[in-house]
Amino acid sequence: QVQLVESGGGLVQAGGSLRLSCAASGSIFSINTMGWFRQAPGKEREFVAAINWSGGSTYYGHSVKGRFTVSRDNAKNTVYLQVNSLKPEDTAVYYCAADTLGHSGSYYVTEYDYWGQGTQVTVSS
Repeated sequence: QVQLVESGGGLVQAGGSLRLSCAASGSIFSINTMGWFRQAPGKEREFVAAINWSGGSTYYGHSVKGRFTVSRDNAKNTVYLQVNSLKPEDTAVYYCAADTLGHSGSYYVTEYDYWGQGTQVTVSS
């Protein structure tokens, strides 16, 4: 079992920045990849970024590449998502997720088996 707790969301003006955190606990050794997804009202959950837990390889969704950066601190069992140059269309609930099944950098919701509760990011224009 893996438990995930996100934090760092909030209300920010367009062009602003936030740093989201995801603290993992439990069976950390079983984590292969950590992912970030987001879901806006009335839309499907969308892949944002992912990072390989051991090797550090990173993957990004097309709409955030160049603006968002995913990183990890293995000593703290925490993954971060630095979100810069925010746009109103970035408004969503942001979720972190853990893959313990061996998928590397997956873009698919179904390939992550543990999820956090989400943190709201609201970008005003």
